[in-house]
Amino acid sequence: MHGTVLVLVGMVLLWEALVRLSHVQPILVPAPSRIIAEIASSPWFYLRQSGDTLITTVAGFALAVVLGVGMAIGIVYSRLLERVIYTLLVALNSLPKVALAPLFVIWMGTGVEPKIAIAVMLAIFSIVVDMVLGLRSIDPDILAMAYVSRARPIAVLWKIRLPNALPTLFAGMKVGISFALVGAIVGEFVAGSDGLGTTILIAEGQFDTTRVFAALVMLGFLGTMLFYAVEFTETLLLPWHPSHRARHGNGRG
Repeated sequence: MHGTVLVLVGMVLLWEALVRLSHVQPILVPAPSRIIAEIASSPWFYLRQSGDTLITTVAGFALAVVLGVGMAIGIVYSRLLERVIYTLLVALNSLPKVALAPLFVIWMGTGVEPKIAIAVMLAIFSIVVDMVLGLRSIDPDILAMAYVSRARPIAVLWKIRLPNALPTLFAGMKVGISFALVGAIVGEFVAGSDGLGTTILIAEGQFDTTRVFAALVMLGFLGTMLFYAVEFTETLLLPWHPSHRARHGNGRG
């Protein structure tokens, strides 16, 4: 952690020095000191905009997790659903999301709904793919023993498949939370009246590069916070997983 902080501080100082020594105009690349001063001059404004983006991101991510887990279970237990859902997801994932965003505005209006829908659309693919992988990565002998014992399919799902799928689910969630944030920003670009995406769009129109960078800094902080929130939840729920034991020095034989 200390090493990471030192590297970040060093990069910021290098950025500050290069901008000052090269006499770069703030309209092109502002110095970190100007960006910090911009945030400090309107802290409640940036906190409020960050809060709006955070709410949209978390709502979209939560909905993507619920829908993604349900789709993954359907894919694993139904060949028909596997063909239909996988085909639709792959096709949807290959489409440019910015081009689809205006359609959500037409269908849902200019409220928070289209922004949440876009966040779901970006986040759900990685969650479904990783969840399916986890549900299927079961030792065949364990499944054979369960079926020999006449375990009901719901018991096999709840007590065997789901616990086994949690590590890969969290891997998909770590990717998904970042995509949900991107989706929230895309939604704010298209139909937002608040949020960091709208702040960037307005500042760009005013050629206020410092405000654009300030919003980007808040976005970077928000994305990092959300990623580590998912990772912290994973650590709490899966302390037994080898990746966490190794990280704390307990994975060595």
